[in-house]
Amino acid sequence: MTTPGTFTITARDGAARRASLATAHGVVQTPAFMPVGTQGTVKSLCPRDLREIGTQILLGNTYHLYLRPGDELIARLGGLHRFMAWDGPILTDSGGFQVFSLAGLRRLTPDGVEFASHIDGSRHFFSPEKVVSIQQNLGSDIMMVLDECVPYGADFDYTKKSLALTTAWAQRCREAHPPLHRGQLLFGIVQGGFYPELRAESAAQITSLGFDGHALGGVSVGEPRPEMHAIIHSSVPHLPDNKPRYLMGVGAPQDILAGVAAGIDMFDCVLATRNARNGTLFTSTGKVNVKKAAFRDDDSPLDPACSCYACRTFSRAYLRHLYIAKELLSYRLNTIHNLTFFLSLTKRIREAIETGGFASLKAEMDAIYPPDAPSGE
Repeated sequence: MTTPGTFTITARDGAARRASLATAHGVVQTPAFMPVGTQGTVKSLCPRDLREIGTQILLGNTYHLYLRPGDELIARLGGLHRFMAWDGPILTDSGGFQVFSLAGLRRLTPDGVEFASHIDGSRHFFSPEKVVSIQQNLGSDIMMVLDECVPYGADFDYTKKSLALTTAWAQRCREAHPPLHRGQLLFGIVQGGFYPELRAESAAQITSLGFDGHALGGVSVGEPRPEMHAIIHSSVPHLPDNKPRYLMGVGAPQDILAGVAAGIDMFDCVLATRNARNGTLFTSTGKVNVKKAAFRDDDSPLDPACSCYACRTFSRAYLRHLYIAKELLSYRLNTIHNLTFFLSLTKRIREAIETGGFASLKAEMDAIYPPDAPSGE
């Protein structure tokens, strides 16, 4: 078996890379999209569904799994893979995004972050060392360091101070988890807000610590899409070429394409599954709001170009009926479709890079999902 952490680039097309990343539970072909299974499940789907639609790797969340059911319980029951019956790779976030998303429920200190549980208000302190320990208990293939994700619009001085905190925490995470301990990879996270000079400074500090891969954090936090794409393109050149690059929490079609064009290898986002549950579906001709009355009598498939179970089997009229009737099957079919779209898109991207056709594919998709469209779908 290939040593976990082995990252092999097999093709390039401009800055876009076609590569593979070995983990303890299998090899991930990149560029890759990771469905989000925050609490040890991708909402409405079971592992068999995920395998059938081509999922390579899932994302779980350290903060949520620590609170419920508890990382120590998961460890006693054989680790997260066994607990959720998923035998492929898993990446776990560190809880750093919750520093941003739960700002009203946390208190930052130089030693870590104290959260008031969103479940029952109980207090919990996350130090860098504790975050590593939790992820070791979960047994994830790729662990993330603890970081502070600053909001869009944060001023230069605060962002620089936050950058120093993120670097200090990253150093402590590295010390708590020696390279390839238990076969688990550890990725560092580059912060720096929307200041290119701070992104460069953060990248220099984080990449000096010997991580197995590097992530760009602190994007898709309310900024206009063109600003997001600009900071991605200016940041990636500061990351090593020989290690995987992960764009955290970003996954709209136009953002994946822009990220790949900049040299990003891995993506995750709740957009695909959340929009599915809200009745907004991604297709080869653009987004479809299946709630619309126009689909009441529409006997055609949702997307004739899609081979997923929902598109092969059911009509737009039926999908609309399920959603309007609040039937649970609506969530499952819509989620199967949306994840199939995103996983198929990254597969097409991989094939396009191999043949030198990425620019053509990007132009085709940009016409359907414009890169200057407002962010925050």
